[in-house]
Amino acid sequence: MLKASIRSLVKELSNTDPKVWKILKNAHNIKEARERLFSYFNDTERELYNVFSKKETKYLHPIERNNAKHCVRVLKNTIRTEYELTTGFSALKQLISIAKGRKKGVSPGFLCEFIALFQGMDGKSGIYARDPPEFLRLEGKDAAFSRSEFLDTYSGMVEKRFLRFGSGLEPKFIAQRKIMKRRIMKYFGATERQWKDYEWHIRNAINDLKTVKKLVSLGKEEEKGIMLAKKWGVLFQITPYYLSLFMPDNPKRHGRAIRAQVIPSPYYCKGFIRAVQSNESLDFMDEGSTSPASCITRRYPRIVILKPYDSCPQFCVYCQRNWEIKARSEAYVSDKRILQGIEWIKRHNGIKEVLVTGGDPFMLSDERIDKILGELAKIKHIIRLRIGTRTLVTVPFRITPKLVSILKKYHKLPKREVCIVTHVEHPTELTPDVFDACKKLRKAGISIYNQQVFTYYNSKRFETCALRKELKKCGIDPYYSFNTKGKEETNDFRVPIARLLQERKEEARLMPGLERTDEPVFNVPRLGKSHLRSWQEHGLISILPDGKRVYRFYPWESKLELVQPYDYTDVSIYDYLKRLQKDGEDVNEYRAIWYYF
Repeated sequence: MLKASIRSLVKELSNTDPKVWKILKNAHNIKEARERLFSYFNDTERELYNVFSKKETKYLHPIERNNAKHCVRVLKNTIRTEYELTTGFSALKQLISIAKGRKKGVSPGFLCEFIALFQGMDGKSGIYARDPPEFLRLEGKDAAFSRSEFLDTYSGMVEKRFLRFGSGLEPKFIAQRKIMKRRIMKYFGATERQWKDYEWHIRNAINDLKTVKKLVSLGKEEEKGIMLAKKWGVLFQITPYYLSLFMPDNPKRHGRAIRAQVIPSPYYCKGFIRAVQSNESLDFMDEGSTSPASCITRRYPRIVILKPYDSCPQFCVYCQRNWEIKARSEAYVSDKRILQGIEWIKRHNGIKEVLVTGGDPFMLSDERIDKILGELAKIKHIIRLRIGTRTLVTVPFRITPKLVSILKKYHKLPKREVCIVTHVEHPTELTPDVFDACKKLRKAGISIYNQQVFTYYNSKRFETCALRKELKKCGIDPYYSFNTKGKEETNDFRVPIARLLQERKEEARLMPGLERTDEPVFNVPRLGKSHLRSWQEHGLISILPDGKRVYRFYPWESKLELVQPYDYTDVSIYDYLKRLQKDGEDVNEYRAIWYYF
């Protein structure tokens, strides 16, 4: 469908379900079309649930039948008056116009969505093989051998995929990065001792185009993005260590995920400065409405966030808190403000866990970290201190024996746990230096968890599975997979929710259970994480003219309180697949994505 013209897509839509097309084409008004379609969809749904049906749906395989039920549910949502009023758009009105020969304003993404829905409703999704696997027709040992051979094909496919993405622990990557390390050290006139000193990396963090260009080749868009960042005051900074993970050339395959995290695109810079100049809030999570005290954010009953520092060793383009992260010279938070936050925590006995984050709290000195953790450890009702840091990835030398001894001092099981939550995005970020840092922490009994942001640059088939495998090898447990925040300026990174759901079902499910311990989540502004594991917690309510889906999320509190649902406009599946295709992906392997709702 991605190569088809609007005309051919309209023709395919008309042929997909002739009954629907006839209703749309002959409708005198939208009210008549809505009533007749609801009647047709309801009849279809009854047939799908009726095991004694005499219609063609009787002969659908149960799996195809289940998919058809979901498609009917979504189709009924897209023509509801309630959701038309909510979104300000009528998909039904658009469909009627198309059926009557008016194609103005219609996009390929919109047409592809409804082609897939009508095909799915009629049991013609095309995502399944024609015949069931052979082992289902066998018994006993014959079935066992056949099943084992079948599973070998899955495993072989996974291994083949892993080879595409590589690992920072592989000899070829280690060798390449040694070359980059020597180049950077020569440029700065650094010694090996300085390279192992985390403070040297923070002092020499690179924030200018001239230095980057002397060390690596940049594409035109990368160069333009850095220039615009400098011009408009958009934060840009890379540690020398993280720059050593770059490949010196400008790779299309390996290394792109590394670069994209820290080199702001022109689109990002323009979106960021546009929001700043128009006084729009960049606070997507509305943390301003969940901050009852100095340095505090609270969204959940038994855990609170304490933010004692507002900067990082380097700046991630897609950062949730890009609205409050500052340059190092402006990031100081006074002891008085931090202690005010801690005093607030003391007064709330229901809080059992504190997430110390920021910014990156490991940018603070050992003495200040010791003091903050010491004050928190005095609070009797706190049983866990969780530290959110990306220094394991951006400057792993920060995990010094002294820092580990401070953490270990407050890690007193069963009275109190200290743990680390880090943020690894790609398997090529996991290097021997990262492993050494993890080893020090694990030797001290401190658990490490990973929160991955699921972005375009790690969303290819089995790319996140490759990360999970490497994380476990380093002693890090996968914890959360975050849907990329719906921030306008970070559209370059956003991925359809359907792709994250697909990754969980078709890829992560092939991995051992201990490698897929992460939970896919969507962060609802103000209220917090909503699980993506079931349709009861969210629903597709509309498809917009440009092919973007609109979802309604029911936050985690919805079974406890009458909180407001949150309506979210996603990125277009069609546009996402076109982008993958342009980057050399076989988009046929993603064909089931349309059926994840």
